[in-house]
Amino acid sequence: MIKKLVKSTLAVATANRGAQRLLERFVVAAQWLMGIGSGAVAEESGEEVVVRLLRKKQTAGHTLSIFDVGANRGQFLTMLLGGLDGLPVTVHAFEPSAVTFALLKEGHGSDSRLHLNNLALGRAPGEMTLYSNEDASGIASLYKRRLDHFELAMTQSESVRVETLDAYCATHAIEHIDLLKIDVEGNELDVLTGARELLRKGAIDLITFEFGGCNIDARNFLQDFFYFFSELGSFQLYRITPAGYLSKVERYREVDEQFRTTNFLVRREAATTKTEELH
Repeated sequence: MIKKLVKSTLAVATANRGAQRLLERFVVAAQWLMGIGSGAVAEESGEEVVVRLLRKKQTAGHTLSIFDVGANRGQFLTMLLGGLDGLPVTVHAFEPSAVTFALLKEGHGSDSRLHLNNLALGRAPGEMTLYSNEDASGIASLYKRRLDHFELAMTQSESVRVETLDAYCATHAIEHIDLLKIDVEGNELDVLTGARELLRKGAIDLITFEFGGCNIDARNFLQDFFYFFSELGSFQLYRITPAGYLSKVERYREVDEQFRTTNFLVRREAATTKTEELH
């Protein structure tokens, strides 16, 4: 009875424009602390936790195998390689845009640890159209996104080659991936679908992916990712907070469908045995 009365009182007290705006600010701030909406800026995303996990799992004689899918100009690569300085690593980076790939090659092409690929990864081989709002755009996507609300238009396009991760690894005799990072503006689920054989074999230990507004245009949901990994049976999903804390997503809830850029980490359960080891 008291709870109902408090809720009723608060409902009446907040039934005005000022209170509603204040509540929106509280919600946005609380979600940011949860990692919802903090994923777009590298310094605020908490992605450094991935570096810590890789350093922890690296053993003598083992070269870390990392895949950067959606490398853009190499922003993630710079952060990652800086954090793994001194450790043996091999990175396969993928950027489909011709202009952006040229910038990636200019900045990182001399690094012998890197294998740079001017192609996209997806669910099937072939060719697709890549849309963007400008040259070297950070929001280039295989979906023609509607961004009128940001006063942006995806007016540029180019044809790009698409390969599956399964086929790429088979061609290059790659049997194990320590980290698969995916940031492909809505095409993340297709990349994962094209890696089903590797995932079924337990050949990928850690996966990070972004989820946000691009998934509205791609028409996929966090529910799709949750059940994709649940059906594989050996992976656990975590939301990355700005401080690098890994918040375990134990079950799917509709409230989790928040379309503001959020970073998630997926761990193959065989990689560690205790959740606390991740922090």
